[in-house]
Amino acid sequence: MAQPAKRSIFRRLVLAVIGALVIFAVFSGAVTAYVLTSTRDDVHTIAQIEASGERAQAVLVLGASVFADGTPSDILADRLEVAADLYLAGAADAVIVSGDNRSAHYNESDAMKEYCIKLGVPADAIIVDHAGYDTYASVYRARYVYDKQDVFIVTQAYHLYRALAIAHGLGMEAQGVAADKGSYDNQMSYSVREILARDKDFLKTFFRIPPA
Repeated sequence: MAQPAKRSIFRRLVLAVIGALVIFAVFSGAVTAYVLTSTRDDVHTIAQIEASGERAQAVLVLGASVFADGTPSDILADRLEVAADLYLAGAADAVIVSGDNRSAHYNESDAMKEYCIKLGVPADAIIVDHAGYDTYASVYRARYVYDKQDVFIVTQAYHLYRALAIAHGLGMEAQGVAADKGSYDNQMSYSVREILARDKDFLKTFFRIPPA
């Protein structure tokens, strides 16, 4: 009698796991569909923004890795170059460089500021956010710490839709400019991680959870 009972318990566990996976897949698919469809019309080129004459309170640049000497990685350099072009085109009065600086030996946002200055953005037009530990924190802090309710967000396309969805969910007027200037190492892993990140940030945005 023990063996059938064990098989029954095992079967129930397997069915529970399968059920949980199905629920997660449906939820994740729905979140991805919502994020992409609700933000697609808010992604523009710099030329389109210039032609429209639209302006925002700030350009928000989302952080990415920097090398030990403070040089931005290719993916970050492209973001900063697009942000600088937007600012110099007169699209906003400020640039927020938001990066991860949790370690005394690693400083994204200061490196981002220095790079923007080299690109011609005045130092006094740059807002340095040292607590942009992730996408949600960067957007949340732009809204609630720096009081910027109208922004252009700059990052790569795979990442941009989530950032815009967060901004819209937090009640911001936000448009995006993709910073894709070529292919990047580990792009496949970035794209896979993005699926899970959308689910996480959808829930955080829905409940407006302050970043840790």
